[in-house]
Amino acid sequence: MSETKYERIGKEIIKVIGEDNIESYVHCATRLRFTVKDREKIDDEAIENIDEVKGVFYNAGQYQVILGTGTVNKVYSALKDGQPHKEDDQGSKEPSSQHKERGIRKAVRTLADIFIPIIPIIAATGLFLGLKGVLFSDVFLDLIGMSIDDIPEYLQTLISVLTDTAFAFLPALICWSAFRNFGGMPIIGFVLGLMLVSPALPNAYAVADINSGVEPIIAFGFIPVVGYQGSVLTALVVGILGAKLERKLRAVMPNALDLIFTPFFVLLSMMITGLLILGPLLHFIEMGLVSVVTGLIGTPLGVGGLLTGFIYPLAVMTGMHHLFIMIETTLLANTGFNPLITLCAMYGFANAGTCLGITTKAKKSTVKVTGASATATQLLGVSEPALFGVVMRYSMKPLYVMISCSAVGGAILSLLGIQANSYGLAVILSPLMYIYDLNQLLAYLVVSVLIFVAAFVITYLFAVPKEVMVEDENHKDRKVS
Repeated sequence: MSETKYERIGKEIIKVIGEDNIESYVHCATRLRFTVKDREKIDDEAIENIDEVKGVFYNAGQYQVILGTGTVNKVYSALKDGQPHKEDDQGSKEPSSQHKERGIRKAVRTLADIFIPIIPIIAATGLFLGLKGVLFSDVFLDLIGMSIDDIPEYLQTLISVLTDTAFAFLPALICWSAFRNFGGMPIIGFVLGLMLVSPALPNAYAVADINSGVEPIIAFGFIPVVGYQGSVLTALVVGILGAKLERKLRAVMPNALDLIFTPFFVLLSMMITGLLILGPLLHFIEMGLVSVVTGLIGTPLGVGGLLTGFIYPLAVMTGMHHLFIMIETTLLANTGFNPLITLCAMYGFANAGTCLGITTKAKKSTVKVTGASATATQLLGVSEPALFGVVMRYSMKPLYVMISCSAVGGAILSLLGIQANSYGLAVILSPLMYIYDLNQLLAYLVVSVLIFVAAFVITYLFAVPKEVMVEDENHKDRKVS
C-alpha cells in the first residue's frame, strides 16, 4: 500500500524532532503537542517547511506543531498507527521531571485534554439549534404560509433528537473523556456518566422549573437526589475520581476477579459518591460560577466585555485559553447560551486585521508571504501563526493594537447583549452560532467587520514594525537587474 500524504507529513515531523527526542505526544483541536527531551535539538524552520504545517511554538514543556482543524486528526492517526508506543492519549505516560507541568498549567492542560474531544459535538448541536430556530421561527413560517402547528409531530421529534441529545447526555460524554484521559476504561466512564442522568432520577431541568410539579427525591431525610443533566463540574470530578479509583483497584485486584469486580466497585462507589455527596455540593458551586460569569459579562457600560476581550488574547499567548472551554460548556448546559465565546471571538478578528495590516504594508517579501498565509489561517480559526509569527514577532505595537481592538469589540457586544448558542466555531465560521436570531446575527456581523477593519487600519497607519519595511537583499538585487 502506498504511503498517504498524512503518513508522510507525520514521518517528516518525527524525523525533524527526532524519534529518540520524543517522550510522548497528544493532539488538540489544531495542534500536535510533543513532550520532548531537548527542545534545542529541533529545527523550527525545517518543521515549518513541511507540507500543511502552519507554525510551531514551545510552551510549558511541549513542542506544539500547528496543523489546523481536520488535518491534525489525520496526521495524528497516521502517527498513532506508526508509533503507538509514543502515544499519550490516555494520560498514562508522564513527562520527565524536567518538563512536568505543575499547578494551574497542569490543571488547564488536563481540562483541555478532557473537553477538546467534546467540542465538535457541541458545535454541531449548536448548528442544529440555530437551524431549528430559523426554520421554526414565525417569520420564516409566515413566508412559506405555514405555522408551527403545520409541522408534523414526527418531524419535530426527530429535530429534537438532533438538538437535545448532546446536552441531555453531556455528563456521559465528560465522564467518558475523563476516564480516557486518566487511563481508565472509557466505557466505564460512559456508563457512570449515564447513571448521573438516568431516567429513573427526577430530571434536573424539570426540578428547576417550578411549574413542572417535579420534586427531588429526598435520601436520608435531607439529601436531594436528582439527575445531573447539564452539570459539567459534577461529571468532571466524578469522572476523574472514578478513573483514578479504577487504576488503583486494578493494581491490587487479582487477575481472575479484575474483569468483573473492578467495574463493579468503581460504578457502585462513584454512583453513591456522585449522587449523594459530590453532586449536591458541586452543583451549588457550579451555579455560583455561572452567576459570577454572567454577572461579569453583564456589568454596566460593557466593562465585563472589555475585560474579557482584553484578557483572552493574553490567555492564548500563555496557553491558558483552554480554561474558558469548561466555563463555556457550563454556560451552555445551564443557560442554553454562550456569551463568553462571543466576547472572546473578537480576538480572532482583531488578530487577523492586525496581521493583514502588517502584511499589506510590509516590504520584506518573507513577511508578505508568511503574513498572507497566517491571515488566511487565522480567518479559518487557527491564530498561532498570525500571533506568534507576525503580530508579536518584531515589536509590541501591533500587539497593543490587537488587544485594544479585541477589548473594544468585547465591550460593544456586551452592551448589545449578543450571545452564541454554541462554541467551537471561529472567525469566518462564527456567525453560524447566531443564525438562531436575525438581530443577533446582524449585530455580531457588523461589530466583527468593524473590529477587523479597525485593527487593519490602525496597524497599517501607526503600528507596522520598522523591521518589515526593509526589503530583502535578494529582492533588491532582482529589482536592480
